[in-house]
Amino acid sequence: MTPVSAGIADEILALKRQRNAVILAHHYQESEIQELADVIGDSLELARKARELDCEVIAFCGVWFMAETAKALNPTRTVVVPDREAGCSLVDSCPVDMLRAFKRKYPDHVVVSYINTSIDVKAESDIICTSSNAVKVVNSIPAHQPILFLPDSNLGNYVKQQTGRENMRIWQGACIVHTTFAARKVMEARAAHPEAMVVAHPECPANVLSQAEFIGSTSALIKFCIESERNSFIVMTESGVQHSLRKFAPHKQFYFVTNENCNCSECPYMKKNSLEKLHDCLASLAPRVELSPELMERARLPIERMLAVK
Repeated sequence: MTPVSAGIADEILALKRQRNAVILAHHYQESEIQELADVIGDSLELARKARELDCEVIAFCGVWFMAETAKALNPTRTVVVPDREAGCSLVDSCPVDMLRAFKRKYPDHVVVSYINTSIDVKAESDIICTSSNAVKVVNSIPAHQPILFLPDSNLGNYVKQQTGRENMRIWQGACIVHTTFAARKVMEARAAHPEAMVVAHPECPANVLSQAEFIGSTSALIKFCIESERNSFIVMTESGVQHSLRKFAPHKQFYFVTNENCNCSECPYMKKNSLEKLHDCLASLAPRVELSPELMERARLPIERMLAVK
């Protein structure tokens, strides 16, 4: 850290002690935030972990829907975020009113919602899934039962292919980072680094996934690369994961392919957070996630159903 950021870091740690707070950081956060975090993980890992920690305040460094999930699972705790405008294209692609209209038209469908959804959509869902357990969740539903999978179409298509479920409707949403990875750029990376293994997040398009030798969630990708006997990887996900990859496997090589939108592999929403904003949210306990008890209870039920799937 620079001297300036080191000073801010010390103030953040002091505020954390004062507030009896924990700092949770998603893998896509800037490295300087991850360095201060008590726990680093994906959205559900972080929300679940928070229940095990002794704290009064959760400072969630990620995007808004993740903080909503943490609040639903920790209703008595104060949950704050560095930047209220840290949103998600997947959340935006699935307004709750559209889901309610679908349910009225097709009341026989089981609604399987990816965790990258708003708390209102979760409350309208039958069961939640993550990228790590989506296949298991869909397989847990009787084969004759029609399914609506939302909102990520790439993940939905991957799950449909893995499960063979023909009676599965897929919402047409997408992650603005993963969906713009191009197959030609993967081929270019493989030509430049023929020794490297391609690993990809299932939110990537099918023509990218077809070139991957390992497909998995954010945490699964990190774990696989760290533990693999291979020493070189082309990583098809948000580049924030390089913090953990290079920290725990410093002797290995990791190559990140840029997407078509920004010639980068960064989520602009995740990068809205900063040390300064983290400091301010701990100081003021705002922006704060405020949800009604009824909404939290309704959203918690499909999350708990997911957790029961083995």
